[in-house]
Amino acid sequence: KFREKENRTVVMEFIFLGFSNHPDLQGLFFLLFLVIYLITILGNTLILIAIRVNPILHTPMYYFLSNLSFLDICYTSTTVPIILVNLLQEKKTITYEGCLSQIFFLVTFAGSECVLLAAMAYDRFVAICHPLRYPVLMSKRVCAYLAAGSWLCGLVNSMTHTGLTATVTLCGPNQISHFLCDIPLILKLSCSDTSVNEFALYVSSATIGLSPCLFTAVSYMLIISAILKIQSAQGRHKAFSTCASHLTVVVIYFTTINFNYDRPSTGYSLDVDILVSVLFCIVTPMLNPIIYSLRNKDVKVALKKLFEGYMSSSGSSF
Repeated sequence: KFREKENRTVVMEFIFLGFSNHPDLQGLFFLLFLVIYLITILGNTLILIAIRVNPILHTPMYYFLSNLSFLDICYTSTTVPIILVNLLQEKKTITYEGCLSQIFFLVTFAGSECVLLAAMAYDRFVAICHPLRYPVLMSKRVCAYLAAGSWLCGLVNSMTHTGLTATVTLCGPNQISHFLCDIPLILKLSCSDTSVNEFALYVSSATIGLSPCLFTAVSYMLIISAILKIQSAQGRHKAFSTCASHLTVVVIYFTTINFNYDRPSTGYSLDVDILVSVLFCIVTPMLNPIIYSLRNKDVKVALKKLFEGYMSSSGSSF
């Protein structure tokens, strides 16, 4: 939809073209994304509850993990419900205000997760490289500051980009070659100067995207170096097992986000663009609780106790 404003046609509604190449498969996509979404919500919620009720998990590492699980719930809930609704409709649309809102929350949660993963890498670095100073360097206050800083970085970054995007003049067409709203996609539809927006994206990519990635990589190089100096094989295995889950999540997350945003904008078909975004926006939030529950002994024990407690309480109610 369009409206006239100062003799210009202004976009009031966007039409998503994502999945338009496969109209016969949209029912299958709906079932697949619905199952993934339910697994994501259930898995991350179970981790949140397990950390909350189990005193053994009241440590900095699991405090950050609870923030990560909450972020994944918020992030996937920003995209998947809208995708599911549009998959059931012939015309897949979103209002201009709804598009800006989606951009705001997407950028907030994605940016916060980048910084939070770096904070989790710092936690593992201190635990393995400076174990005697760990209680001081990773006190409750420090953990709270790091978590709050992660959320604040994502929020400030999002407010900046959303505000800049709102100033862009859109004169049509109103078709987005995707299944969600994102800043680069909106800038392609602009008929005004977007140099400031593009510069802000480069700065954001370096500060919120690249810097946490490099910090995490350096942290793990130091961690691996410290682990290799441990004399016993059992000690090395124990030290590495404490950070294996986080390292797996980091590799998956930064690989998908960098490929999603930092690859060339040309040379890829719509299907490839959709596949990359599905992996980043839908699949990755589902993998985090699976990885932590499968590779982390403490989480597995906590989830088992939670399940046994639920079954015993359900049995006693009959």
